[in-house]
Amino acid sequence: MEAHLLEWLNLSVRWVHMITGVAWIGASFYFVWLENNLNRVNPKSGLAGDLWAIHGGGIYHLEKYKLAPPTMPDNLHWFKWEAYFTWMSGIALLCVVFYSNPTLYLLAPGSTLSGPEGVAIGLGSLLIGWFVYSFLCDSALGKHPALLGAILFVLIIGAAYGFSKVFSGRGAYLHVGALIGTIMVGNVFRIIMPAQRALVAAIAENRTPDPALPAKGLLRSRHNNYFTLPVLFIMISNHFPSTYGSQYNWLILAGIAILAVLVRHYFNTRHDSHRFAWTLPVAAVGMICLAYVSGPKPMSSAPEVAKAPAAIEYQPLPETALGGGLKPAEAKPAEAPAAAPAQASNAGPGFNKVHSVIQERCAVCHSAKPTSPLFSAAPAGVMFDTPEQIRQNAARIQAQAVATQIMPLGNITQMTQQERDLIGAWIVQGAPTN
Repeated sequence: MEAHLLEWLNLSVRWVHMITGVAWIGASFYFVWLENNLNRVNPKSGLAGDLWAIHGGGIYHLEKYKLAPPTMPDNLHWFKWEAYFTWMSGIALLCVVFYSNPTLYLLAPGSTLSGPEGVAIGLGSLLIGWFVYSFLCDSALGKHPALLGAILFVLIIGAAYGFSKVFSGRGAYLHVGALIGTIMVGNVFRIIMPAQRALVAAIAENRTPDPALPAKGLLRSRHNNYFTLPVLFIMISNHFPSTYGSQYNWLILAGIAILAVLVRHYFNTRHDSHRFAWTLPVAAVGMICLAYVSGPKPMSSAPEVAKAPAAIEYQPLPETALGGGLKPAEAKPAEAPAAAPAQASNAGPGFNKVHSVIQERCAVCHSAKPTSPLFSAAPAGVMFDTPEQIRQNAARIQAQAVATQIMPLGNITQMTQQERDLIGAWIVQGAPTN
């Protein structure tokens, strides 16, 4: 029951995060489009431009003031809650998915860090990241946007590299996303909203607004705009183990971020000209190149298997551990074999050995009735109860247990490299089950 409730909590928080994120990013995209498509030819007095548009069967006329109308309206809509709720639901999702069971989901397999230490690193990095970013923006670099952007990119990718050394692939990617999201919501809460409040207050009091505040808000808003596509990729990245599961996952993230920023720049500037249209084919070719370099290396032959894996016992985590889980006990020494260690033949490993490994290491979760307290149903509906189910999922097993080794989660069942090689060799032979 606990696993079932945790799954629905995960679903609910993730859904809220997605809905509010769509609202925030959608509003950002819309206002960039609106700003870029204003008709600025001979605007009315006091206006910067206007726009006629049709949508949903209605015709709209939007006007932008150079500064503000002569008198402020009674009702002025502020765009802020989309950002705040996106960040709050994102932090809640981090807690539900990663921080509730950090040794399983957050930390890299074999990490010497404790769960609380991993959580402290994660949360601390978000706080430190915001202050470093804000300091750089307020420094002299703020007057050189291109140089500032390059430095920020290097620092964020540096953070991705650091995360990849202490966290699992998924944990590293999601913390880069959380870091960028924290910077974005910090820009709204600490810079953009105060600048807008100061502008409205100055107009209401017949004072000349301080031009420095809107300028700071514009810089931070521009950063938020370019951050959106990389963040959107990170939000869906946990479905693609060939990215976060790669040995060079931080470099793959850097490549995708560069391509995303290029595409965003084209859409930001296409109202003026199409001179950045080259970014679209470059992004397409770049994605193809990333897919190629991140692909698994083919196995040419079946590896030798030194000996059958030792049996491993499992015991539940203490009830105080949020989310429950499995805790691998120390492997018992294997009994002295009666015969010489089994060797792989030219025909490849027999399915019986592969089946035994998968049942012991994988089927505790991937079964119609999981024995792991973490799951009430097989994750993603993938089950390994029968030989046919194992054969049908051979490509998925290859990608996640052999090539990227992101499964089992946190290597909780202590799958060995020899066992991974055994499965890989079986798949190379065509995944026979007879």
